[in-house]
Amino acid sequence: MLAIVAAVLFGLALVFQLAGFAFGPLTAELLQTAGLLFVALYLAGIGSRTYVRGHTRRR
Repeated sequence: MLAIVAAVLFGLALVFQLAGFAFGPLTAELLQTAGLLFVALYLAGIGSRTYVRGHTRRR
């Protein structure tokens, strides 16, 4: 799930950078930093748990 969020943030950052668009504090650099944070959390194993019939299973 976190990897999907990171991919969406990187996609938005690319669009913002190509269009030269900035919305207040929301810039391409901020989205890239947030994307890297989500990738780091994903690689650390945070958010990789799934729930199956009331039991927690780690992927």
